Amino acid sequence: MKEIVLRKDELNDEVVETIYFGGGTPSMLNQIEIDRIIDAVYSCHSVIDNAEITLEANPDDLNLETIKELANSKVNRLSIGIQSFFEEDLKLMNRAHNAKEAVECLSVATKFFDNISVDLIYGIPGLTHNKWKENIHTALRFNIPHISSYALTVEPKTALEALIKKGEIQDTDDAQAETQFHMLIDILEAQGFDHYELSNFGKKGFYSKNNSAYWKGKSYIGVGPSAHSFDGEKRSWNVRNNSKYINALKENTLPIEREILSIVDRYNEYIMTGLRTIWGVSLEKVEIDFGKDYLVYLLAQSDKYLSEDLLYIENEKLKTTQKGKFLSDGIASHLFKLN
Repeated sequence: MKEIVLRKDELNDEVVETIYFGGGTPSMLNQIEIDRIIDAVYSCHSVIDNAEITLEANPDDLNLETIKELANSKVNRLSIGIQSFFEEDLKLMNRAHNAKEAVECLSVATKFFDNISVDLIYGIPGLTHNKWKENIHTALRFNIPHISSYALTVEPKTALEALIKKGEIQDTDDAQAETQFHMLIDILEAQGFDHYELSNFGKKGFYSKNNSAYWKGKSYIGVGPSAHSFDGEKRSWNVRNNSKYINALKENTLPIEREILSIVDRYNEYIMTGLRTIWGVSLEKVEIDFGKDYLVYLLAQSDKYLSEDLLYIENEKLKTTQKGKFLSDGIASHLFKLN
């Protein structure tokens, strides 16, 4: 709350559209604490009517009492880290919850919240296509209106990486992940979901406003240790160390480092985020914001992917084809300018 007050002038009177409580574990906060933080935002900024206020939580944090508390707070959207409804997958990923808790938390949460997103992971070693379908259909049985889904990535120096190196678990398989990605698209689109961003699917009226703002390059303030912020030209991040963070605020100073993004950085970021979405990369915006040379460069770099049916141009927007979606991050990196 102190940081929110100290940074109240940073948005230059822009209206706040979303408030997002992200990980660590914001569900550790009680209703009073959550509402006090939200009230601090409202006291320092203009906020739109019916702002989207999301809280991330894991199934093991969401019992009936906690969900009732959240429903009585100003939070109006939950993002739940289900990942899988199968016990063996959750153990492999070292998740704290079990399959029973995953089902139980959705059974309760859907009684109190209409706007819920769940996270699902595909490409898990040993996850058959039939099990993956079952994961998706289990989520759909709860009438969840938004699903975020990601391929499993093996992070360095983790228990999972160690088990793979020892040969105790098979490694991830790109072909398996790509097949399951396209299965996900086919099933969810048949159920009325829009695939509006590479990893995100929402029914009409249930796109994540918070994440959409990020992909569209809108300004945001990240509050708390290690949180990142962006104002269109500058990026900033808070110190990661909790003690340093708290002590700085006690002295009425902000524990922040900042960098001004170069035109190349801003162009590359726009290409990366735009290509992941249904809105694509606006050729007009590239020319206006970055100049004619950038547009010429973008079209030249895109030519190969246009001819391979991985990209297409529609209404002066550069977009990925269905075939190109899974490869969009790699394609974007080839459209970057290096200097």
